[in-house]
Amino acid sequence: MEDDTIAAEKKRPSQAAIMRAERVSPKKDKGQNFLKDPATARKIVESAGIGPGDRVCEIGPGLGALTLDLARSARTLIAVEWDRDLAAILARRLESEGIRNARIIREDILLLDFGELARMAGGPLVVVGNLPYYLSSPILVKIVTERASVTRAVLMFQKELARRIAAPPGSRDYGRVSVLAQYAARLRTVARVNRDQFIPAPSVDSEVIELDFSAPPEFPARSESVFFDVVKAAFGKRRKMLKNSLAASELGLDARQVDAALDRAGIAPTRRAETLSLAEFAALSDAVMDEAKSDVI
Repeated sequence: MEDDTIAAEKKRPSQAAIMRAERVSPKKDKGQNFLKDPATARKIVESAGIGPGDRVCEIGPGLGALTLDLARSARTLIAVEWDRDLAAILARRLESEGIRNARIIREDILLLDFGELARMAGGPLVVVGNLPYYLSSPILVKIVTERASVTRAVLMFQKELARRIAAPPGSRDYGRVSVLAQYAARLRTVARVNRDQFIPAPSVDSEVIELDFSAPPEFPARSESVFFDVVKAAFGKRRKMLKNSLAASELGLDARQVDAALDRAGIAPTRRAETLSLAEFAALSDAVMDEAKSDVI
């Protein structure tokens, strides 16, 4: 079976050949970098463990480097591609390959609801994507907040962001995406992809990270919406002390309420957001909610 797959790969036109034939070029302003090696794409899909029971949502399939292998491995595939020209090319490729279990939606992923996509697919999703750098963080935040419809996500990030996602508290890379990803998921590095595997080659290498949402958070906040707001506020003024960051945020708390919430959580007001652990952020979130309720009462 593997020999047949490799033989099929060799018969496929290269990404460069497709680009020439279709007279298409990557849009730099949209962060398009096309994965060019079919063998690398196949290894990513295999390492991600995509199987016949999976309903996959692929974000930004581009010219279909991952799409063909995903569709052949999964039960069903929904490919979300905003670019009209790329969506048309991908539709022709799927048809020429005789793939019938894939559907293309031409839309901005940030405007779609994963719950609706899951209903369309018939069950919870595995989200896969080679994400453009400038949209990676917003897409990751969206997946985390809508993960009730997502069992796991297998996403390719440029190395800089992958390092931030896995960064521990107290490190210079630790930030909002670190907290949200580590709060919601178990993380695993699936693959490392050299920059020369892309057209055009980006300035840094990439990493594929799996976020597994199957287990509940180790330190659950009573209200996730409040938790997400607190984390956003805390890192909104990264260089400031927590008491100043929170008081100057959209949380709607004055200085007295912020001091009271920090005291409830047992966190010194002079600390900065990057020093807080997941457990401390959860405690602070609960304290902010309690303080807001007590103020109303």
